[in-house]
Amino acid sequence: MAPLTSSTYHRRRILTTKMASRACLAAAATYAASSIRTSSAFGAGRSVGLSRSISSLSPSVPFVARSHYNSFQLHMSSTETAPATTSTTSPPRVKTADAQVSDDPVSIKGWVKTVRKQKTLAFVEVNDGSNLGGIQCVLTFDDIDETTLAEIDKLTTGCSVHAIGRIVESQGGKQAFELAATSLRIVGACPGETFPLAKKRHSLEYLRTIAHLRPRTNTIAAVARVRSTLAGAIHSFFQGQGFQYVQTPLITASDCEGAGEMFRVTTLNIDDVSSLVRAKDDRGKELPGVDYAEDFFGKAAFLTVSGQLGGETYACALGDVYTFGPTFRAENSQTTRHLAEFWMVEPEMAFADLTSAMDNAEAMLKSVVREVLEKCDEDLEFFIKFFDKGLKDRLQKLANKPFVRVSYREAIGYLQEEIAKDPSKWQFPEVEFGTDLATEHERWLAETKFESAVFVYNYPKKIKAFYMRDNDEDGGETVNAMDLLVPGVGELVGGSQREERLDVLIEKMKELDLNVDDYWWYLDLRRFGSVPHSGYGLGFERLVTYVCGIENIRDAIAFPRYPGNAEF
Repeated sequence: MAPLTSSTYHRRRILTTKMASRACLAAAATYAASSIRTSSAFGAGRSVGLSRSISSLSPSVPFVARSHYNSFQLHMSSTETAPATTSTTSPPRVKTADAQVSDDPVSIKGWVKTVRKQKTLAFVEVNDGSNLGGIQCVLTFDDIDETTLAEIDKLTTGCSVHAIGRIVESQGGKQAFELAATSLRIVGACPGETFPLAKKRHSLEYLRTIAHLRPRTNTIAAVARVRSTLAGAIHSFFQGQGFQYVQTPLITASDCEGAGEMFRVTTLNIDDVSSLVRAKDDRGKELPGVDYAEDFFGKAAFLTVSGQLGGETYACALGDVYTFGPTFRAENSQTTRHLAEFWMVEPEMAFADLTSAMDNAEAMLKSVVREVLEKCDEDLEFFIKFFDKGLKDRLQKLANKPFVRVSYREAIGYLQEEIAKDPSKWQFPEVEFGTDLATEHERWLAETKFESAVFVYNYPKKIKAFYMRDNDEDGGETVNAMDLLVPGVGELVGGSQREERLDVLIEKMKELDLNVDDYWWYLDLRRFGSVPHSGYGLGFERLVTYVCGIENIRDAIAFPRYPGNAEF
């Protein structure tokens, strides 16, 4: 459809405007009467003032705009405090994502994306964050009051506005609906000369420096909506499967992974090192380090790297549980795949083996991806256009195609065979049993070898955590663990059957120099009614990057934390 000129657009809107004026007139009388009743409860002077303002309306201006706003301004300008009930004088607010043709006036509130002013009308694109496209507000100069006309001249990209009118079918071809606005007010001005988000495409690197404003961009807003849908879908899946939601602590004295990459939590005055009490042995001899018995918790405390251990305690009482919350890793990594603060989804299932964990992880991922495909089509189309042309096909394949399952030994064999063809193509060509697979290895398996999501299971014991159950069939050389690898990302899920045998678990902890006394409560689960149980962890931000087709995990979370950055 060819672009509409001002005169053509105006002629097409004559009938629509007349019909809107009649509807607005009737609605205005209702709103005005409501305002008068509200005003009279607080003094006759207000009612008289309101009546005068109504009677003085110019006949050439649609009644709804003037009557509504005069009554509103009267309340706000009174020497008495305006009651909360004045909000009833404003038409109901409609989110732009829910816009439908309306017979009655509605309110649209949001932020201006673009403004186009012509001879007889103006087009104002307003977005309230509920969808990608927002809504176009069309203001015909003959149908608006002088205040609205003056406000149009002040509009800039980024300012917040409140527009009133009827939602009608669009006369243009870019959107289904538009707001035939009869009134518009600026709620918050936005100086165009200093607003960091000019009307142009900014790099994602630049947007990270203004993370407080970047949600107003199409990309980050779309990521946020998809992330919200994913979070809701995850809760819905587990609740539908009879899992109980457990909130595990963020402060802990236990290192779940045994890697030691943890953030310390302390109230000790580390700014005055000389005041710190040194640790001592039983004979009173000073030891390296601080005596944390003097600290807030009476022992060394850290931000958790996982809610798994706490989740296991409840699984051994409630059966099936899941945690979903922030975790922390003090890993000095600047890659596009790592954050210092990130969210984890961690289900734990009692009376379950590794196969049960893989079945559950596959069902969960298929379920949440299907929900995004169903609910976030507009945002996915945006990501397809600007980030990943094959995104929807990849998501549909994950949702509908069974995941491949292959042992670690088999995966190593496939990799060795492929790398031998041309080792120069690989950053890490040395692969053997015991190698911790790199991202390039994981992605080759998922994207090239199998063209599918792939579970790799039965990993070498020496590269996995202490709590994973030793496999009996190979003398404990491997553990009953799995990683889920997906195209475009690599590892997305990691899980295992947990070691439920007390003696075996204690021995493994000693081998890794873990203080058994720190895990006395965890060992009690094996002492009192131990059961086989399994679980896994899903890095939520990695799932967001996968579903959105974006490369850097720092764009998958509101305020990314990584080495050298804790801004905002």
